[in-house]
Amino acid sequence: MRTVLNRLYSDYLMPSRLRHYEALLRQARQHGYRQTSVRAWLATLRGGRAGDGPVLVHRHDIDTDLPTARRMFALEQKHGVRASYYFRLSTLDFDLMRDIEDYGSEASYHYEEIATYAKQAHLKDAAQVRLHMGEIRDQFERNFRHIEQQLGIKMVTVASHGDFANRRLGMINHELLDDAALRARCGIDCESYDDELLSSFDIYISDRPHPEYFHPLPPQAALGKHRRICLLTHPSQWRTNWVDSSRHNLRRLVEAWRW
Repeated sequence: MRTVLNRLYSDYLMPSRLRHYEALLRQARQHGYRQTSVRAWLATLRGGRAGDGPVLVHRHDIDTDLPTARRMFALEQKHGVRASYYFRLSTLDFDLMRDIEDYGSEASYHYEEIATYAKQAHLKDAAQVRLHMGEIRDQFERNFRHIEQQLGIKMVTVASHGDFANRRLGMINHELLDDAALRARCGIDCESYDDELLSSFDIYISDRPHPEYFHPLPPQAALGKHRRICLLTHPSQWRTNWVDSSRHNLRRLVEAWRW
């Protein structure tokens, strides 16, 4: 019951936390952190220019709630912050994505083809899903190239989405990118869960729903203690959107029923 109540509060009653996000951007700047995107940080690492200066890499997964994503982007523009935004097929907004790129941040793909295929084909066993990995990878490549074509910008990093189907399968979406040839064909330099990227951080922090908010600790508590921080955020954790929350919850119920 408590879990249900917390979910209802997060989706429909929670006051906006965007002022806390703006305060975080300001506090990180005051602590001397360079606030940048996944793509820019990767280029810095590979160019041997990481140095000893503190860095905060912002990664936004746009699972839902484009209006809040726009507000977060506006706050970052206000404070001169760069970030990475990863969009699902269901949240693609090419105008916003182009604005993000024009500003100097990163817009790319939040993919979920393994979960999508499993649900559509009614496959509930990971071994069965892996038998179709060729088809799944073909679908990913088609989607990736379509987004690039519409966006008009080369995407070099991507981030896998975690769907309820992945948890039931015990299978993560980025397994499909365990294929060097696919990465080479698509020109993908890095997946956001690659060891090369994750091992470059002293701490990786993700936002969580009420009442936890962050794991393993609030980013404010990490400032000044950890020099290389990656912060993963989702717009829906920062501001309620009744329409998007209801649409997302209904879609999930329907998908689970059909699966």
